[in-house]
Order: sequence, then structure tokens, then C-alpha cells
Amino acid sequence: MVQMSRREFLAKSSAAVGAAAVGSVLSMPAIGAPRKVSANDKIVMGCIGMGGMGMANMDHFLNMADVEVAAVCDVDSARRDVAAAEVEKRKGRAPEKIHDFRKLLERKDIDAVVISTPDHWHALPMILACEAGKDVYVEKPIGHDIVEGKAMVGAAKKYGTVVQVGTWQRSTQHYYDAMQFVQAGKLGKINLVRAWTVSGATPGNPKACAAPRNLDWDFWVGPAKWEPFRPCFHPGHFRWFFNFAAGLTGDWGVHMLDTVGTFMNEWHPQEVASYGGKLACAPDDIRTTPDTQIAIYKFPNWILQWEIHVHGAGLDGGGGHGAEFIGSEGTLRIDRGGWFFDKGQENGPKTVEKLPTDHWQDFIQCIRTRGKPRSDIESMHYSTCLCHLANAAYLLGRSIRWDGAKGEIVGDKAAMQCQSYQREYRKPWTLPRHDLEVA
Repeated sequence: MVQMSRREFLAKSSAAVGAAAVGSVLSMPAIGAPRKVSANDKIVMGCIGMGGMGMANMDHFLNMADVEVAAVCDVDSARRDVAAAEVEKRKGRAPEKIHDFRKLLERKDIDAVVISTPDHWHALPMILACEAGKDVYVEKPIGHDIVEGKAMVGAAKKYGTVVQVGTWQRSTQHYYDAMQFVQAGKLGKINLVRAWTVSGATPGNPKACAAPRNLDWDFWVGPAKWEPFRPCFHPGHFRWFFNFAAGLTGDWGVHMLDTVGTFMNEWHPQEVASYGGKLACAPDDIRTTPDTQIAIYKFPNWILQWEIHVHGAGLDGGGGHGAEFIGSEGTLRIDRGGWFFDKGQENGPKTVEKLPTDHWQDFIQCIRTRGKPRSDIESMHYSTCLCHLANAAYLLGRSIRWDGAKGEIVGDKAAMQCQSYQREYRKPWTLPRHDLEVA
């Protein structure tokens, strides 16, 4: 199968310009309902976080005649300037350049926001955008931990917000076709599913130093535990640190484990165990997330294995990422390049194909219709929980039991305090818990 890496996808979408961030302290936005947008109205958007994914996402929306980008926001002024120049070049009018995302949310003319910040900055801008009456396109993984994800789902439900998560695989034809194949029962009884990704990315061991003058480092750290600036954090490898993200399991697992959840139509395991460590990159690597990890999820009638590692190919000689469904009537393997069924013929395309309405167009269409987008916030919360549960079991060094209906780890107070389940926000930041109001 032909593989398309995340790097290749970004290169096709827009020039990658580094990691994203958000601004300094202002008053919170006023609470409101989403503005009704008629079929003939332009959708006015604000973009928060103007790094690689921020520029790639903005590129898709700039390609739409019925969308206007009115503001770009980042705590890195160099990123802001690059993004604003791109909008002016493409649309003939410069957007407002904003340091603090809350100032952007105060603009009444903005209908929707795109949140492409580092992972630890997904939850709060999304929730405050819901409060301000904006629809949201937010990058994956949706939250730094399980409680953040629950809070995000609660905010979307309370305010009736359209929220599309950036798991664009759900909008490719071959993923849809393969899902239909599996759900039609053509694999027979599925008792084992395996998913994986391979990556040798490493932050190295750069020393702490003063942040660049163009970067508001205190605000970049935001609600996370305070750490001094290191060049590997921004722009670069923030995902390899639990303080800011969920490691490779959060970065790629949210795609591959989402594939498993959607194909099997089952997201809630009964028990999870996970082991690994810094087994390939140590000792010259300051990452806190593992470079090698295997997680086992026990569902009522099947088992899921998740694997990340550095060297070699994926499971059974598969590529750099993928998912494999093993049934009584055969095995189906899928990645971003295609899929195949091992009983005599290949059943998928060699290249990634869009659905008639792509992921970003689907979001705009749902703003107009108030329909549910393909990567809706609730189902993506379930997929993201699979990543966080693997990391929680890894950090605890033992298996954990999960109650999917309650969204809680069962009978384990220590596990409920694990940073993959929840964390205390650094002052003055607080996490609004609208999920406690709508539960």
C-alpha cells in the first residue's frame, strides 16, 4: 500500500511553519448562542494557533469562496505575521493579528474558530469558543487528558456548538469503504484487532534557555505545569512531553485507534494494560513519553493491541502506521494509502481519495445545516480516551478497569489522579466543567 505520512500531508496542504500557541490575559468572552448563518452568507472565521497544522487548516478554508478569515492568533508574533501575510496574499485583505485568543472570541462578526494549538491548549479555547457562540474546528487529540475531553463534550452539548475534530481520515473514501466492508460482516467473527505506528522522532537533550523575543513563553505554557523554555518545545517536539501532550500514542493513536473504534462501532474497553519506556532513545533524550509501548485493551468479545516503536516496519511487516482486523473469514489491513482483504483480491484504492465533501467542507456545511460533522466531538472523545487509558496504564505500571458509561476508571483513586486522567490547572487558568451541568 502507498503510504502518506503526516509530513507529506502537511506539505501538500501548506508550508509547515512550526508549532502553534495562544496569547495573554484579557477578560473572558460574553456567553452567546451560535449565530444563524444563511445559505448565502459568508462564514467568517478566526484561526488560533498558526504553526504547521494551523497553516494547513487555514489553507483549506482559504480555498473556499464562501469563507473569510478575519483574524489570526498566536503568541508567537513571527507565526502571526506569516499567517496574516498569507491571508492578505490570497484574499487581498489583511486579517487582524491577535495575541490573545480571548480577544478574538470577543469579535461578534466571527462565526467559527479553528484551533490548531499545541495539544495542552485545545480544551480551553474550544470551551470558551462554545461560550462565545462560535462553532469550532479543533485539532486532535481533543484534550490533554480525559477530564478535559469530558469538559469539551459538555460545553458543545450545552451551547449547541458544531465541533469538527481534525481527524480527516474519516473523510476519505477508502476508510469509509473499508468500514462498510467490516461492518457488513465480511470478516466473520472478529476476535483480534491490532493497530500501530512507527516513529523515530526525538527531541534530543537541549538545555533550558531564554525564550525568543517573539514568543510569549508564559502564555504558551498556559495551564500546564510551569517549565522553562527549551528549543525542543517550540517549535518542534512538544508532543513527546506528558506536560504538554500524550506522546506518540496521542499523536498517531488517536487516528489509528479511532479507525478501530469506528469500524468496530465499540469504544469502551473493560480493562487496559500498557508497558514500555524510553528503550530506544535513552539516555540522550529528555522526552517523558515512551518511544516503545504496547497496550492491550480487553473488550467483551475481542482484544485490541496497540503498538508504537522506533525501528523496523509495523505489525506483520505493515507500513509506518495501520490497523488490522482479524476475523474468522479473513484479515483486513488499512492505512492512509489503501486497504486490502487477504482472501484473494485487493479491495481498496492505492491512494487517499476525498469523499465528495472533504473534511473542512463538511465542517462549513454543518455550520449552515446545524448537522453533526463526521468527526464529532463526542465520538472523538471516546477515541481519545483510548489513548489516555493506554498512557494511564503505562504511567501506573499496572492494568486499569474502565467504565465507559461513566467515563471513569473503576475503583482506583490513584489512577483517577494520574495526569492522563486529569490535572490541576496552573493559576490563573481554570477549566470550565459544563459537563457536570448537562450530565
